[in-house]
Amino acid sequence: MEHEKYMREALRQAKKAEALGEVPIGCVIVSGGKIIARGYNRRNTDKNTLSHAELNAIRKASRKLGDWRLEGCTLYVTLEPCQMCAGAIVQARAERVVIGSMNPKAGCAGSVLNLLQVAQFNHQVEIVRGVLEEECSQMLSDFFRELRRKKKEKRAAETEMKREAETEMKREAETESS
Repeated sequence: MEHEKYMREALRQAKKAEALGEVPIGCVIVSGGKIIARGYNRRNTDKNTLSHAELNAIRKASRKLGDWRLEGCTLYVTLEPCQMCAGAIVQARAERVVIGSMNPKAGCAGSVLNLLQVAQFNHQVEIVRGVLEEECSQMLSDFFRELRRKKKEKRAAETEMKREAETEMKREAETESS
């Protein structure tokens, strides 16, 4: 299926984000059956709130097309867009968004809100949900599980260092008082 082909490329982009220690979210933009732009999450790397996968891809696609309008384009994104990205997608006049995994905490393509299809806006975006959902969800779940494990290990190491320091201080105090 065509949607799966492009979502696999979005997953490859997400792996680039993961390699940087970023939340693994990837996006590709397709026009006329060809990928014209790719993007992945780089918020921490770029130290920029705006460096989401979708916005990075939209910026590249606009440059490639020589226009801010992405009419006739389809965005493939591994995680449901947030409010900022959904707004940018509407503003860019994208035709369609194909989503891998939904985001019940912050998604704005139907989970929390649906900013892509507000009837009062001058443009609505077609939505296709659940393409390679398992792979997209699993990548995010694995990333956050590993992040929690690393945080737990770090806390344990810090606690151990604190205990060792306290023990050393007690020994020094006992040595000084003898």
